[in-house]
Order: sequence, then structure tokens, then C-alpha cells
Amino acid sequence: MASSSPTQTLLLLLIGLTVFISASADPDMLQDLCVADLSSGIKINGFPCKDAAAVTPADFFSQGIANPGLTNNTFGALVTGANVMTIPGLNTLGVSLARIDYAPGGLNPPHTHPRATEVVFVLEGELDVGFLTTANKLIAQSIKKGDVFAFPKGLVHFQKNNGRVPASVLSAFNSQLPGTQSLGATLFGSTPPVPDNILAQAFQTSSGTVKHIKSKFQPKK
Repeated sequence: MASSSPTQTLLLLLIGLTVFISASADPDMLQDLCVADLSSGIKINGFPCKDAAAVTPADFFSQGIANPGLTNNTFGALVTGANVMTIPGLNTLGVSLARIDYAPGGLNPPHTHPRATEVVFVLEGELDVGFLTTANKLIAQSIKKGDVFAFPKGLVHFQKNNGRVPASVLSAFNSQLPGTQSLGATLFGSTPPVPDNILAQAFQTSSGTVKHIKSKFQPKK
């Protein structure tokens, strides 16, 4: 049997790669709905489907973001999610919302959403917002009522209310559960903790300073 030429070999590799990518990509929905069974002990990427006969309108409904959240906390801001954990009918639909309320001076501190892009619509007030690219470029903007701003998936971003009155936004995500990693809490409040010497070297500071910062992120007693 004649051996394959380099061109034929490359073609076969490309065909194989195409088949692999097609097979491993997320499939389209194969049913009308898949209401999350949050009580199921089965662990999958997402949530198992609730029995269709047990689905009700309540699985697709929430009033959780109808009213402002309480902002009397350390950062003066509160995020209230409307995702698959509160609206089980969002399972497999790839969308969710959140409401963020800010006291005057309130901050939604630097954080990332590893599974989603975020778009905010300002309901009330004014905010200074921004995100950082992987080239360490800050993209920042002041936004007011009626404005829209987008934060790309996975990039560090923040929102700050520098006004004298409360502010609020509605956030939309292209994920049923976008996930949130707040940089300060993640690095200085993890369990088990990140070793002091790692953080001291990373931030070019002393272990004593790291211990002091960690004390700010300990659970309130």
C-alpha cells in the first residue's frame, strides 16, 4: 500500500481535528426546557432536569430583584442574583440577571466572572466603571441613568458610586450561573489561606502587611 503524502497526512489531521472540535462543542438544547432539580444528588456540568410533569410557572418566575437591596455592609454595595439558583427554569438557557445597588460612595470591588460577559444598564444614579485587559490597559467610563456598559468575559472589572445619592444597575449575563471571584476576598480570605510569603512576594510587601490585610477579610464574629 502506498504511503500517504505530507499533504494527505495534513488533510487527514485537519479532518480529524474538525470532527473532534465538533464533537466536543456544547450541543444545542435537545428539548424545550430543562428546569433545574436543585435537590438532586447527581453531579453534572449544570443541573439535572426536573420531571417535566412537576414543572410550574414558579420555576420561571422571581421577584427577587424588584426592590433595592440593603447596602449597609463593608463596601456599601449589594449584588442580588436572578440566576439558575433562584430561577430553576434558567437551566440550560445560558442567561441570567442581577441587580446591584450602591450606597453613596459604594463600591462593587474588583472581580471577575469566569463564565460570562456582563452588560449593565443604569437604573438610577451615576457610576464610575471600568475593566482591565490582559495587557493591563484600563478601559473606564462614567455612566448615568439609561446608559449601558459591557464587561468582557473573565476580565477584572469594578463599579464605584462616587455620587451623593444611591445608584443601581441591572446586569445581564450570557450564563445561567456566571460565577464571581472578588480579588480581595479570593486572595486574602480563602480557605485554606494562601500562604503569607506567597502574597508578600507577589505584592512586593511584608508578611506583616499581608496578615493585616487578611484580618480585614475574616468572617465577622
